[in-house]
Amino acid sequence: MTPDWDVVGYVISSEHRTKVLGRLAEGPATPTQIASDVDLSVTHVSRALSSLRERELVELLVPEDRRKGRVYGITDLGGETWETIQAKDLTK
Repeated sequence: MTPDWDVVGYVISSEHRTKVLGRLAEGPATPTQIASDVDLSVTHVSRALSSLRERELVELLVPEDRRKGRVYGITDLGGETWETIQAKDLTK
């Protein structure tokens, strides 16, 4: 599959989005776990998750109305995008 360079560029234009997507490539996690693992504030992680969800790179794995224990995972598109970023060594 040909990478969508617009999506790749969108992710790598933000260190926060890059870190969050990379962390979710390792497996599903809550915003608090992600923040701890990539050394970002939960606020930055939440913003990054929100923008990555809009691009359908990550998804919420629990019901939308759940406020605690929200677990996020990477989508197929997110996985493909992350593979391209890794293969081309586009992380900072």
